[in-house]
Amino acid sequence: MKNVTKWGLSASIIIYGVLHFITYFYEQPLLIVILSLAGVGIFLFSVVYVSPSKLKVPLALLAVGLVVLLTSGTPIIQGLYFGFLQMRNMVGLLIVVPLIAWVLGEEPYMESIVGFGNKLLNTSRKFYLGAISLTQVIAHFLLFGSIQMVHHFEDDILKNKHGEAWDHFKGTPLLRGFALSTLWVISIPSFVFVVEIMNASLYISIIQGFGMAVVGTIVALVFSYFEEKKYGVDITAGLQEELSEVLHTSKQHSPSLKQHLIEFIVLFLVLFGSIFAIQAFVSIELLILIPLAILIFIILYFVYKRRFSTLIRHGKKHVKQGITVGSYQLCVMLGAGIMIYALNQTNFARVVVDGIYSLQVTFPFLNILYLLPFIVIILGFFGLGPLTTMALVGGILGSLQLPYPPEIIVLTVTSGSAISILLSPLIMPVITLSSVNGLSGIKNGIIFNWKYALVLYVIVQVYVQVMVW
Repeated sequence: MKNVTKWGLSASIIIYGVLHFITYFYEQPLLIVILSLAGVGIFLFSVVYVSPSKLKVPLALLAVGLVVLLTSGTPIIQGLYFGFLQMRNMVGLLIVVPLIAWVLGEEPYMESIVGFGNKLLNTSRKFYLGAISLTQVIAHFLLFGSIQMVHHFEDDILKNKHGEAWDHFKGTPLLRGFALSTLWVISIPSFVFVVEIMNASLYISIIQGFGMAVVGTIVALVFSYFEEKKYGVDITAGLQEELSEVLHTSKQHSPSLKQHLIEFIVLFLVLFGSIFAIQAFVSIELLILIPLAILIFIILYFVYKRRFSTLIRHGKKHVKQGITVGSYQLCVMLGAGIMIYALNQTNFARVVVDGIYSLQVTFPFLNILYLLPFIVIILGFFGLGPLTTMALVGGILGSLQLPYPPEIIVLTVTSGSAISILLSPLIMPVITLSSVNGLSGIKNGIIFNWKYALVLYVIVQVYVQVMVW
C-alpha cells in the first residue's frame, strides 16, 4: 500500500508539473481539468503517504478555505477546481528549484570556495563575513539547505571548538545570512512570488533588497563584535589555531581548486544572468521563466560535461525517491490556493482596506507599511514559513490597491519574512540550524537574534518611510 501511494504521489507531482508548463503556452481546457485533478491527487496521496498528523498546516488551510467557500455560497467543486490552480506557478517552481542540487553535487564547488577562502578568513570578523555571505550565495541554489552546507564547512574547520560562544559564532551568521537572502535572492520562492504578485520591477526589487542585505550584513558584523566581547572568548586566536591545522593537513592547494572556483562563478553568472537577460526581452511571467531556465541550464550543464547518462540516472533516482520529499510544501501551496480563492469570493479585501483606512484616521502617523512585517512575523510563530505567509499575504495584497510603489511593498513584506526566519522556532530555517548544532529553536532564534531582528526592522522601516514620505 505504501509503495502504491508513493507511486501515485510521484505520478501526480510529475503530471502537475508537466501540464503546468504545457498549459501555460497551450491552454487546452481538458488539460487544465487534468492539471487540477493532479493537484487533488498530490493532496490526497500526501495525506495517506505522509500522514495527516504531519500535514496540519496544509489541512488547516484547506479546512479554512472550505468553510469560507460554504459561507460565501460558492460551490465546493468550483472552489476546489480553481483553488488547486490558484498557486500553480508556485507549485511548478517548487518542483523544479531543488533540481539545481544535481549540478552542485557533480564537482566539489563548495569545498573549493571554502578552501580558497581559508587563507582570507583568518580573523573572527572576516570569518563571520565569509559565512554570512556564503550562505546568501549558496541560498541561490539550495534555499535553506545552505544553512546545513555552510555549517558543515564551519565544523570541518572549527571541529575542536565547542561551547555557547562558538555555537553562537557559527550559528548566527547562517541564520542571519539566509534571512537576508529572502530580501533579494531571485530563486527564493517567497521573494519571487511577492515580486510577481505585486507586479514589481525585478531589477529594482533585487537592487533594493541587496542594498538592505549589505546593510544588514554590516550590522551583523557589528553585533558579532559586541557578542564576542560579551562571551569573553578570543575567537580570532582559536580560529587561527584551527586554520593552521586545516591548511597543514588538507589538499586545498591542488590545481583543481582554482578551476572549480572559476567554474562555479561562471555557472552562477550563466544561470542567473540568463534569467535577467530573457526577462528583459521576452514577455513571460517570472514564476514560469525561472524554473524553465533552471531546467535548460541543468540539461546544458550535463551535456557540456558529457554526462548525459548521469542526468538520466539523477532523473530516475529523483522520480523513485526524491520527488516526494517536497510533498509537504506542495500541499501547503495547494491548501493556500484554496484559501486564497475562497477569500477572493468574499468582501475580505474590502474589509481589509476599510480597516487600514480606519486605522490611519485614528493614528495618522501610522501606515500599513509599519504593520505588514508583523503580519508575516505573527504567522511565522504559528508555524507558517516564509513561502506560506507570502502566498497568503501576497495573495491578499495583490487584490488591494495600495498607494505605494510595489517595490516598497515587496521590501516591507520580505523584511517581515526575514525577521520571522530569525526568530520563529517553528519554521524550517531555525529547525534546520537546531538539527545541526544541537541547540533549541528558542535559543537559535529568539535568544540569539531578537536584538538584531529589531534593528533590521528599524533600518528597513526608516528606508521605507523616507521613500514614501
